[in-house]
Amino acid sequence: MAQYFEGIGRRKEGIARVRVSDGSGKFVVNGKTATDFFTRPGDMQAILSPLAAIGHELSAYDISVMVNGGGVSGQTSSVVLGLARALVKINGEWTSAMRKAGLLTRDARIKERKKPGLKKARKAPTYTKR
Repeated sequence: MAQYFEGIGRRKEGIARVRVSDGSGKFVVNGKTATDFFTRPGDMQAILSPLAAIGHELSAYDISVMVNGGGVSGQTSSVVLGLARALVKINGEWTSAMRKAGLLTRDARIKERKKPGLKKARKAPTYTKR
């Protein structure tokens, strides 16, 4: 079995396990090609931004991703973080380029919990005087 480097990415409720190995440019997400899985315009460009930050192309690597939880936006961002972390494991000198592009920062914003007596996290029931 070929050697691979793994990175875990998280965003909102989405969690992505990204494995990068030397190869011919195959990009598989949950058993589908990446373009079939991420169909929104701009998603593939965002996902490949860690490779662009270090000046490499997809054709140099095979990338396998297992992603679950959350919605499309959270899954996309989690794959970006996971790919950036895996590439830094391949070559530690790429860390500064990834940091400058903001690709190694975990976005910690998550959904706020609902409070008792409120309709949502902060929305109060409508006040009636009578």
